[in-house]
Amino acid sequence: MVWGSRSVRSVGIAALVIGACFLLQALLAQSYGDKASSSTANPGSTYNFRFGPGNISAPGNARMENGGFVEPGAFPTAEYCGYCHQEAYAQWRQALHSNSFRTPFYRASVNILMRTKGIEYTRHCDSCHNPIGVLSGALTQDSKIDRKFDEDGLTCTICHSIQKLQSTLGNGGFVMGIPAVMVDENGNRIAGEVPYNEIVDHPERHAKAVMKDIYKTPEFCASCHKANLPNPLNEYKWIRAFTSFDEWQNSKFSERNPLTFYSAKLTTCQNCHMMREPAVLHDSGAKNGTLASHRWPAGNTAVPFYYGFDQQLQKTIDFLKSGKYLNVDLVAIKKSDSDNLIAPLGSVPFQLSRNQKIEAMVVIQNKNIGHSLIPEVRDLYEAWVEFTVKDATGREIVHSGFLKPDGTLEPRAHSFTNRPVNSDGNFVDNHKVWTIHSMAYDNSIQAGRSALVRYQFTVPQDAQGPLTVTARVNYRHFRQSYLNNVFGPDHPAYPVIELASKTRTLMIGDNPVVAADPQDNPDWMRWNNLGIGYLDQLQYADAVHAFREVVKLRPDYSDGYINIGLTYIEWEKYSEARASLEKGLALSRDNARALYYLAIVERRAGNSEAELTDLTKVVAAYPQSRDARRELGVYYYQQHQPEEAIKQFEALQAIDPDDVAAHYNLAILYKRMGLKEKASEQAALFATKQIDPGAPTYSLDFLRNHPEISNESVPWHMHTDAAPPAAVAGEH
Repeated sequence: MVWGSRSVRSVGIAALVIGACFLLQALLAQSYGDKASSSTANPGSTYNFRFGPGNISAPGNARMENGGFVEPGAFPTAEYCGYCHQEAYAQWRQALHSNSFRTPFYRASVNILMRTKGIEYTRHCDSCHNPIGVLSGALTQDSKIDRKFDEDGLTCTICHSIQKLQSTLGNGGFVMGIPAVMVDENGNRIAGEVPYNEIVDHPERHAKAVMKDIYKTPEFCASCHKANLPNPLNEYKWIRAFTSFDEWQNSKFSERNPLTFYSAKLTTCQNCHMMREPAVLHDSGAKNGTLASHRWPAGNTAVPFYYGFDQQLQKTIDFLKSGKYLNVDLVAIKKSDSDNLIAPLGSVPFQLSRNQKIEAMVVIQNKNIGHSLIPEVRDLYEAWVEFTVKDATGREIVHSGFLKPDGTLEPRAHSFTNRPVNSDGNFVDNHKVWTIHSMAYDNSIQAGRSALVRYQFTVPQDAQGPLTVTARVNYRHFRQSYLNNVFGPDHPAYPVIELASKTRTLMIGDNPVVAADPQDNPDWMRWNNLGIGYLDQLQYADAVHAFREVVKLRPDYSDGYINIGLTYIEWEKYSEARASLEKGLALSRDNARALYYLAIVERRAGNSEAELTDLTKVVAAYPQSRDARRELGVYYYQQHQPEEAIKQFEALQAIDPDDVAAHYNLAILYKRMGLKEKASEQAALFATKQIDPGAPTYSLDFLRNHPEISNESVPWHMHTDAAPPAAVAGEH
């Protein structure tokens, strides 16, 4: 695929457009309020308040400080801001934020919602994708509002006018002030586009208008990078959509959760997605020649590919291919005639024969992503394992995870996606999220965890050694079937990016120990990641074995012992867990992770005083630990101390307003304390957020009708039919 010729054309046109905009803005922006004389709007008495009087954004959460509407023209344009911030403007124009509404991918899905249920329902999506449309009152039947702002999606003054956040509700959980680039001498926001010389003369007043400390927090990103499907949208019940923020908060990078498998320094969303880079164009916000990236590089290759934004596309590809985020390990094999695990590969000698059935184990470690792989709209994106075995002649013995001639992914591939299902037991296509009733499976890899993927094949009798075994993780923004739904079958092939890979050579005959690749994890970590994979697949005995290998290699590694204790707890062998947890504590005094799990053991043993002591220490060290707050609340509940229990569950809700255990327990506790209104509110929240007991039946119907992918719903499963593409006939 060649992007170079298109790149020259795109850059040339962009330069002319930017230059013209700057000249025009310089001429026009010489007086206050060129675009709007009023910051408030009234779309008229015909506005459809379907979801409650005065609630202009429901089923979304976006709102103005004054609770009303805002004139679209009250938002200074991005071109206006670009006069002084040329680099930020140029980056923004190619970034996802500026194209959040207009892309054919988003429009395809949101238009179905509009046609199916009505334009007022699109406020749920557009609270993040098009806040000006929502807050101006444009999203109602027969609106006369000029919607030219649709082309700019999230402009500078949308993000930079947000004054506070609504906890971490998501779905546009922000509160916006009067759009302004200046405040007056009394700190009052000045609406509209002020003359540039005013900004130059009073940069501190400009900064006060457009910068707030919350902009540098992950909670700021959570206002849109966390979403749910509320009852008013689906007329069913509350369903979690995606939780990038929650995943980060539970990861090692937040330093808020003591239960992670590994530790790391605090890293926020902005640290990864707004890294400083050289400012090519003039930008008044640059410091020492660098600017916090307003490209927000992440995983979307489809939008820049569609628009010909070659700089954005290349930056995104470079980001994805940096090699920092995933680790692929061909960690072990097992021969069918033996129960012995040959691991870690490369570090132990073994023999391999022809006509021998082999189980190969691949571990994919989510090493340095602060959220899951894949974090959002998993039903549309594709990330999968491509696994190949070739002999010395180049003949493919195994090929799993290939793309078929029509561009679709082989259905038996191991993918890190999900399959949402509607009430008819059918896959929810075209991102019709309001029809989701169940999740057939979700194979995403959470931050800091490892997925174990197994392949079984037979070494052919006529195979020419050595065998070359390769496992790679590929990624494509939008599955082929969705691209076909949007464009029809006749469209260019969208980029497929290799995120990480590993190749090993297996000799037919003797396989000696080989030198480790510098990019490989050390052997103790390879065992640790294998243990994590076993644990997530509920293979407890194998997990204990793997973690015991860890402490053999690293007897000083406290988490190795803690992992053994954790496995026994999940295995419900609480007494067996104690010795390992105490060993971990002996190596790492007051280790919060060990104390938390030991508290669970103490509870089972009836040692309530020790349980309280341990949990209190954990909460003191990690006050934003959801798990510790929840378990401490349970402790006080069981000890008949309602006031203390309420404190813990309320603290838990401040961390996660959607925690079902908090809703349930507070409903009971408030009622006992005579707080009937609060109790009713919590009971209602619990009723809509708890899992529908009938939902799994929809998934079972789907899985019965799709045996080619039903294995993906089983924690432990084997890929046994990984035939080369030539042996696969048609679509399943």
